[in-house]
Amino acid sequence: MAHSVSTETQQALDTLGLTDLHDVYWNCSMPVLVEEAIRRGEGHLASNGALVAYTGKRTGRSPKDRFIVRNAATASAVDWGAINQPIEQPVFEALRFRVTQYLRGRDVFVLDARAGADPRSTLPIRLITEYAWHNLFAKQLFIGLSRAELVQHVPEWTVISAPGFKTDPLRDGVNSDIAVILNFESREVLICGTEYAGESKKSIFSVLNFLLPQRGILPMHCSANQGQKGDVALFFGLSGTGKTSLSSDSERLLIGDDEHGWNENGVFNFEGGCYAKCIRLAPKYEPQIYNAIRFGSVIENVVIDPDTHVPDYDDDRFTENTRVAYPLEYIDNVVEAKRGGHANTLFFLTADAFGVLPPIARLTPDQAMYHFLSGYTAKLAGTEVGVTDPQATFEACFAAPFLPLPATTYARMLRDKLNQHTARVYLLNTGWTGGPFGVGKRISIAHTRTMLRAAIDGKLEQAETYTDALFGLHVPVHIDGVPAELLRPRETWHNHAEYDRLARILAERFVDNFDKKFGALAPELAAQGPQLS
Repeated sequence: MAHSVSTETQQALDTLGLTDLHDVYWNCSMPVLVEEAIRRGEGHLASNGALVAYTGKRTGRSPKDRFIVRNAATASAVDWGAINQPIEQPVFEALRFRVTQYLRGRDVFVLDARAGADPRSTLPIRLITEYAWHNLFAKQLFIGLSRAELVQHVPEWTVISAPGFKTDPLRDGVNSDIAVILNFESREVLICGTEYAGESKKSIFSVLNFLLPQRGILPMHCSANQGQKGDVALFFGLSGTGKTSLSSDSERLLIGDDEHGWNENGVFNFEGGCYAKCIRLAPKYEPQIYNAIRFGSVIENVVIDPDTHVPDYDDDRFTENTRVAYPLEYIDNVVEAKRGGHANTLFFLTADAFGVLPPIARLTPDQAMYHFLSGYTAKLAGTEVGVTDPQATFEACFAAPFLPLPATTYARMLRDKLNQHTARVYLLNTGWTGGPFGVGKRISIAHTRTMLRAAIDGKLEQAETYTDALFGLHVPVHIDGVPAELLRPRETWHNHAEYDRLARILAERFVDNFDKKFGALAPELAAQGPQLS
């Protein structure tokens, strides 16, 4: 049953052009949203109680369909290009009008929430969704409001999600039948044509990446956890590199799994939930994530047994990018405030599909800046539309798809934080060993956990290291519980000549990428990368 709305609420919808709606479901409870999603045929329940939804052909983000409106707020500030594609104000307004007309006579679900756990650095938001399950997803991913906070809530940004409205490139001035558009003047996000729920959370992340640096706050694409003594560790990386898995540690308290800010008080989560990959999920290796999948959670594109409704996390027939969204409270050991102190240890996660980088290496401050700007990893299958096999890629700050400002803006802010708080930085390879993807094998998550715990505990700070002659990385000679040959990746290969060949190719790609993107902006850092001579 739709919730009645106040006159002020209806006026707010009218202001957005959302008139003559059928029913408005306003700030519904989790059970109501689950019931509505099932009643409308948007999903069904798995045996563990989670809501199962499928996103059709769009099983990941669509970066080629993301736009920013070029207007007075953005014209001189945004780093325009293939990632931040401009769209003109009149084009946006015409499309927005068509979307509001599409929603006339339809039900919508409205959620008031906020992004940012630090009260002094928070963003009040409102999400208006065509689907009940998209509203449930947002309810789990963003930070909820108390009854008292709902009464006082004044949204600064509004997200309108209409997956049933397919755009027309010729008519609407976009690239395909979907569009994700950010307007920093009207403070709106418009999402059309895609059923992939992750677009809403990443759009707000992009908004924060534009707004917070202007206030001296560093936005970060990272997970974060905290030790019993209050020490904070950050895990930077693109989707699929291990941010959620590695930060969900039974021995440490989780602050958050994907998006954080770092201000004068310390590190704080942007979100109220987690969005974890499910592919090959097993209770033995990732018990916290596995046990968080229950009533209220939303699992995307996971194959379910038609009779028992038991999820098959190994089946990738729809996508490798199977996902689950759940609130942080579904994890036993979390920092309830979603905030911690200043970071002590940072990890740059890279899923090296070439299989040539060491599993862990200590970075000097200058090397940290080089690798932060380089952002090397592999796009894993399904994370973005059209990616079916791992591909070597470089995405600045491990967050390029979400950065409206020049990458050097975020790098300078991180450098200042590292210097101010004398934090340690490690490059952590969660990719392949013994050969490239398809030949070697993925580095054991158990070995990875052993290495990162040694780093967090400070055991690697004074450990003996050797220097990789090609990449210049300082690699520990010995770590208790880690096979010695794993720390020397060349020794894990049967064909040393092939290792040398691929290592050289990857090194050349590092150099070429940095020269093209940052050679003129940060020439002093070029020497911190691979040495080809």
